[in-house]
Amino acid sequence: MVLPSPSAPLPAVGPLGERFADVRRIAVLRGGGLGDLLFAMPAVEALAHAYPDAEITLLGSPMHAALLTGRPGPVHDVEVLPVAPGVREARGQEEDPAATEDFVRRMRDRRFDLAVQVHGGGRNSNPFLLRLGARHTVGTRTPDAVPLERSLPYVYYQHEMLRALEVVGLAGAPAVVLEPRLAVTDEERDRARWHVGGGDRLVVVHPGATDPRRRWPAERFGDVAAAVAADGAQVLVVGDATDVENAEVVVARAQAGLPPAARGRVASLADRLDLGELAGLLSLADVVVANDSGPRHLARAVGAPTVGIFWFGNAVNAGPLGRSQDRMQMSWTSHCPECGIDCTQVGWTAPRCEHDPSFVAGVEVAPVLEDVRDLLGTAAHEAVA
Repeated sequence: MVLPSPSAPLPAVGPLGERFADVRRIAVLRGGGLGDLLFAMPAVEALAHAYPDAEITLLGSPMHAALLTGRPGPVHDVEVLPVAPGVREARGQEEDPAATEDFVRRMRDRRFDLAVQVHGGGRNSNPFLLRLGARHTVGTRTPDAVPLERSLPYVYYQHEMLRALEVVGLAGAPAVVLEPRLAVTDEERDRARWHVGGGDRLVVVHPGATDPRRRWPAERFGDVAAAVAADGAQVLVVGDATDVENAEVVVARAQAGLPPAARGRVASLADRLDLGELAGLLSLADVVVANDSGPRHLARAVGAPTVGIFWFGNAVNAGPLGRSQDRMQMSWTSHCPECGIDCTQVGWTAPRCEHDPSFVAGVEVAPVLEDVRDLLGTAAHEAVA
């Protein structure tokens, strides 16, 4: 894609601030998971376009470092955040104050000209960002968060990609793309091809999600897999170690609905791929079927058509923007099916019940399958080079 020149008018989300002078080093704070990183990537591209002479450092997670280190793109390097409340959470780990102090010292020594906070409402992330000593700071803030040099209000219901683009707009960086793009290497595609066998099309299924409430029943994914395998497609189920059990359910359900000769078209690769191989496999897929999850967002970033199953509240913050290559089936559940609490009230101050039923179980198989078949028949799929 050819981008407009820096002098050409570009769209901005919200007011466009003046660019800061003499910016050579930019830090972007975005912890969290795979999807969180990908939501921030259009904003990172906007910064790279607005400040073409600057080096951009992502302050992120080990997963972000594994995915981006050495990969072509606007991020020059990744610094792994220390475990700290509201900045980087890691199961079973508590903050080591000495490690946090060492990180802050090292970042101050890098003398960032601009630090960008796209990591939530700022209660914890804004004080952390300010400790890094950048000349300029921009980001979001809730009413009780400390302000940065330029801040905008954090309101939960806003698409995360557009929120991040609005933040960098404060630094004079208009949008150049609206959705994430991630380059996939030939080596990653070659490794992924080892897992691709028969079938005239490749459908990749991801039945997992960090939040159990976002998970469509694995049996429904199995029914979709059986139908497209019966149509002649190969189906590969992906996920990490936490997804192995659900992946096995998908495969067993699909194979039970297929004649013996077709059962080999459905298999699980859960917990067998590294991030690079996963990116390569998704880039080869004709369609990816998934919950609202990191792999679905990664599939979009590498150019694969997707069919996503979303809770309607998450669709506001994380749903695909287009419909030519992306489809979305939504659940309209607004109250917990077990206790009846209103689930549309979200954020730090909203009550969260202890129940984890699927909020998307009401989505039927038929419309998901219709979307998959439509994309298999009409989508012009070209992987991102």
